[in-house]
Amino acid sequence: MNRQRGLALSALLLWGVVIALVSIIVIRILPEVVEYYKIRQAVKAVAGESSGKTVSEIRQAFGKYAEVDHVKTIGPADLDVFKEENQIVVAFAYEKRVPLIANVSLLIEFHGSSSGRNLGQ
Repeated sequence: MNRQRGLALSALLLWGVVIALVSIIVIRILPEVVEYYKIRQAVKAVAGESSGKTVSEIRQAFGKYAEVDHVKTIGPADLDVFKEENQIVVAFAYEKRVPLIANVSLLIEFHGSSSGRNLGQ
């Protein structure tokens, strides 16, 4: 007697639901992650060009990068600019609430700095 191989209809539907839920989550989160990487790239570029600049000049430079990259999540006033080991460090931290389905949302905490270290806040 030959053994049948394959998926039952119920298993196929179950996997379809799982794949649909995962794809909804990925589609909702992906723009926020892309924006985080744009912010991180702008912060590193501004910190790299910061030698001899004041804090307000650094923030203005970030504002220009943010305007070009269409970053609306944080502004120049949200940056923490400080000196660490004779090097200018630009850091940022923010939270983003992403609505998923109905009244269910996902809270993501983004942290970053130009020094490459995570400033665990």
